[in-house]
Amino acid sequence: MNEYDLIIIGGGVIGASIARELSRYKLRIALVEKEAELAFGVSKSNSGIIHPGTQNKPGSLKGRLCVEGNRLTRIIAKEVGVDFQAVGELICAFSDDDIQNLFALKKQAEDIGVPRLEIVYKPWLKINEPNLSSEVVAALYAPTAGIISPYRWVYDLAENAARNGVDVFTNTKVTAIESGKVFTVHTTNATFESRYIINAAGLYADDIARMVGIDDFTITARKGEEFLLDKKREYIANHLLFPLPTKTSKGILVIKTSDGNPMVGPTAEVCESKEDLSTSDEGLAKVFASVRRMIPAISERDIIAYFAGLRPVAGEDFIVRHEDRVPGCITVAGIQSPGLTAAPAIAVMVVDLLKKNGLDLKKKFFFHRHRQKTDHLFAIPFNRTKQLIQKDPEYGDIVCRCEMVSVREIKDAIARGARTLDGIKFRTRAQAGRCHGGFCTARIMKILAEELNVPIANITKRGMGSEMVVKERT
Repeated sequence: MNEYDLIIIGGGVIGASIARELSRYKLRIALVEKEAELAFGVSKSNSGIIHPGTQNKPGSLKGRLCVEGNRLTRIIAKEVGVDFQAVGELICAFSDDDIQNLFALKKQAEDIGVPRLEIVYKPWLKINEPNLSSEVVAALYAPTAGIISPYRWVYDLAENAARNGVDVFTNTKVTAIESGKVFTVHTTNATFESRYIINAAGLYADDIARMVGIDDFTITARKGEEFLLDKKREYIANHLLFPLPTKTSKGILVIKTSDGNPMVGPTAEVCESKEDLSTSDEGLAKVFASVRRMIPAISERDIIAYFAGLRPVAGEDFIVRHEDRVPGCITVAGIQSPGLTAAPAIAVMVVDLLKKNGLDLKKKFFFHRHRQKTDHLFAIPFNRTKQLIQKDPEYGDIVCRCEMVSVREIKDAIARGARTLDGIKFRTRAQAGRCHGGFCTARIMKILAEELNVPIANITKRGMGSEMVVKERT
C-alpha cells in the first residue's frame, strides 16, 4: 500500500501546477497520470497562449483566475526556466459598430483588473502589424498577453515538484476510489491510500467524480481543429490576433507560438467522443476563411501539421471546490480556456481550499523554487552552441536537422522522463519540423532503446498501442 497525505489525479498543466504549489509544504504527495507521460491529455493540444483576461465576464472564476494566473505565470516561468514571451494580443474590429464592442470589452476587462489596455487604430496597426488586412479599422491591444510552450511548462513544473518530493506515476489509470476515513485509490499500477484527493482529470473529471459519489456535472468535449504553419512564416504576425469573440469561443485566431511556427485555429465544435482527435476539410475551410480576413497572405500551402484538441467543458465557468459531501475531495473540473493561464492561480486556490478543510500545511524549511533552464540549440545564439559543443561533443551531433536538436538533448530528455517519441518531441521539438521526423525518427528510436535498455520494438509513439515496429507474424 502506497500511503500519502494527498493524491492528485491528472498530470496535465493543472495537476502539475497544483503539485508544484503543494510541494512547498511538508506533505507526502503523489501525482498520478493514466497516459504514458505527463501532458498527453488535454494539455498536449494547447495553443500555449497566456491570456490577459480580456474576454472573461466580471465576477466569473475564469476572469479572476486568468488575471492572477497571467501574473503568476511570469514569475514561476522564470523560476522553473521556461521561456515566456509577452507578445501582446489584438482583438480586431472590421466596422465602426465593432469599435463600440471593443470599448465594451475594454471596460469589462478593466473591471477585472487587466492592465494597460488601449484601443489602437489604422496608423498604429500599419506600423506594428503590417500584414494585417486593410479591412481592420481598429483593435483592442492587450500587451500583457503572451506565449509559452505548454508541454515544457508541464514537464518543468512537474520536474520541480519532484525535486521537492512529489512522487510522479505515469501509466497509472484510476479504476476505483473507496471513501472512508481515508481514500483508497485503486489504479492499474498499484493501490494508494490518501487523506485527501484532488480530481484534476481533465476530460475524465466527471468519471473520477462519480467514483466518489459526485454526479452533479458532466464533461462535454469541445473539439478545436488547428493547423501549424512552417517556421518560415514566423513573422507573418507580430501579435496574437483575435476576431471579436462569440458566446462559445474566443474565435479563430492567428497564433504566435514559443517555438516560432505560427498556428491558426481553433474551431469549436461539440464532440460526442472524448477520444475523437480527427481533423476535417470543413474545419480547414472554416479556419482559413476566418484567419484570411485578418491576414490575407496566409495560405494552406504553409501548413506542416493538422491536429485537433479537446477542451473539457462543464458549463460556462470553471469548477474549483471542496466536496462537502465527500470531505477531503477537491474537484477541479471544466478547465477549458483560459485554463493554461489560470493554472498557477487555480493551484493557489486549491491550497486555500485544503487549508480551510482541515489539511495542516507546514512550509518546508527549504523549497527548491528554481530549476536550471534546459538548453535548446534552437533557442540559443551560435556562440553559446559552440561553448556547449566544446564542453560535450554530443551537442554537435545533430539528430533532427529541421529543428536543430542534438544527441545530448535527446539523452537529457530521456533522463528527465521521456519514454516515447512524442515525449521526446514535446520536450525537444525533434520530429516537429516540416519532414515530421522522416529524417530523425529511426535514430531517436535507437537512442531511446539504448538509453532505456529495451528492444527497439518496445518503443512507441505515445504509449501502449502505438508501437512503431510491428513484429513479423509467424
